[in-house]
Amino acid sequence: MKHVKLRLYGRVQRIGFRFHSMQVAYKYNVTGLVRNMDDGCVYIEAEGESSNIEKFIEWCKIGPMGAKIEKFYMEEGDLKNYTSFDIDHV
Repeated sequence: MKHVKLRLYGRVQRIGFRFHSMQVAYKYNVTGLVRNMDDGCVYIEAEGESSNIEKFIEWCKIGPMGAKIEKFYMEEGDLKNYTSFDIDHV
């Protein structure tokens, strides 16, 4: 199992990025959360088998139609044992 934290900058808000990332997470059996941040980025925490996390990350680097990823940051973290993938409304 692997846990990653992602920050995606560019055209990532108001294009359905959170909803689409949730669908892709379910497709790859990835758990965690996604939220829009005040600085304009999309923040994601994702957990799952390494191969599934890698597929999810590759999708995040492209995003849904209309997205334009200009900056992508990733760091690994400790497992939080998420049981689902949710859109976090802060």
